[in-house]
Amino acid sequence: MKVLITGGAGFLGLHLASFFSKKKYQVYLLDIADFDKSEYPKNCHFIKADIRNKKAMDKYTRDIDVVIHAAAALPLWKADEIMKINVGGTENVLRSSLKNKVKRVIYISSTAVYGVPKKHPIYEDDPRVGVGPYGQSKIDAENLCFKYMTNGLNITIIRPKTFLGTHRLGVFEILFDWIYDGKKIPMIGNGNNRYELLDVDDLCEACFIFTQKNLKKYNDVFNIGAEKFSTIKGDFKIMFKALNSKSRIFPTPGFIVKKALWIFEKLKLSPLYQWVYDTADKDSYVSITKLTKTLSWHPRYSNSDALIKSYKWYLKNYKEIKLRGNGVTHTVGWKQGILGFLKRFF
Repeated sequence: MKVLITGGAGFLGLHLASFFSKKKYQVYLLDIADFDKSEYPKNCHFIKADIRNKKAMDKYTRDIDVVIHAAAALPLWKADEIMKINVGGTENVLRSSLKNKVKRVIYISSTAVYGVPKKHPIYEDDPRVGVGPYGQSKIDAENLCFKYMTNGLNITIIRPKTFLGTHRLGVFEILFDWIYDGKKIPMIGNGNNRYELLDVDDLCEACFIFTQKNLKKYNDVFNIGAEKFSTIKGDFKIMFKALNSKSRIFPTPGFIVKKALWIFEKLKLSPLYQWVYDTADKDSYVSITKLTKTLSWHPRYSNSDALIKSYKWYLKNYKEIKLRGNGVTHTVGWKQGILGFLKRFF
């Protein structure tokens, strides 16, 4: 079986490459970014190409069995880039996959399509409300998937909760940096809300299972997140205890802090974007019943498992990570801006 993974140079792309290589798939990785080939299995094929290029997608989806479309512009990117990559690029992937008779496309969407919902758990048929260009782009891309399903392309849409694991940095590098220095970790609110995460290894395994059979029931949309999770405060307490960390939770007045973060974001002083801080003091969890029943499978890792595993990798690679500098992807740390200044007081 040949699998093409778009966004192959990213955090999820790296984990998908490792997982599918172990399952004896022929793995083709496509990305406009440079690959650190030393991190990947030796049998991977690397393709430097842009999903916005129609001819390139026609070429590289040829003779491919499965496409996992994980390439995406992230929320910190410019709005026009987000729409061109996440919507226009997705249409190129789908059009080429249909043309070349790809057996299944797995589209990695996001629970950001639900906006800031008022009820939980969130089900797949709940309203989609895009917050900012990123959230709207994911909704638009999903709509393209629904359109191509009716045209005969087998597509699975996966809406993962925020996922982490080894090699995951981005916004989590800010958290890990504060924990490394034994700082108090400010919560937006009191931390008593339930906030579901996801271990990237569980996401990879679910993607793999969806490729095993070409079933029509897989032509649908599925939430995925950790099956076991507590409150933010509870999960962090488990993490701090397991790591023997001096850090602890520091509650803050949510309304005031969110207003301040909104101002900092507009002034480009903070890397935190609106969807992150708007949902940080609210319950945020999805129903994964549809997924577990369809696949007869359950995620293995809890929130705290994923956090502990990720931080241990960060600790082991701390010096090398700090030498990478900052960026706007999940494989480097994000510049803390004013958060770095505030860190001194915690």
